Amino acid sequence: MTNRIPLMSRPVPVIIVILLALLLDQAVKFAVEMWLPFQEAVHVVPMLALYRTYNYGVAFSMLSGLEGWLIVTLRLFVVAFVAWLWRQTPKERGFAHAGYAFIIAGAFGNLIDRALFGYVIDYILFYTETWSFAVFNLADSFITIGAGLVILDELLLLRRKDR
Repeated sequence: MTNRIPLMSRPVPVIIVILLALLLDQAVKFAVEMWLPFQEAVHVVPMLALYRTYNYGVAFSMLSGLEGWLIVTLRLFVVAFVAWLWRQTPKERGFAHAGYAFIIAGAFGNLIDRALFGYVIDYILFYTETWSFAVFNLADSFITIGAGLVILDELLLLRRKDR
């Protein structure tokens, strides 16, 4: 009996997912730029608002004092490293491969913003009366989901080893 290779362990589906995620990310950012007021909260539901702002750093505005070319270089290094991880990971580990694809898509989504505008467009804000989370975007969500899938894959691998 042959082992079936998970869909996200194959190059063509991964490239398609990355391209679709990039298209969605850029379409949403275009809409945000066109119709969402700058730095004015548009409340959607309790604890969630749309709030267009610009991030000149990396995740959660960290490293915002660095030169743009250095941030672009750092992001390209991360994408190359994650692509290398995708190739090195055994093919049966589909969750890890899917996670790497989402991380690459999110990194490229923010990299496109950085290359075009010199900043990343952020627009999702979670908050309470006394606290608010950093403003983020769909590309950031892809990166977070991707990291979660890689962690899930590692936990499942540990569980299989314990059997």
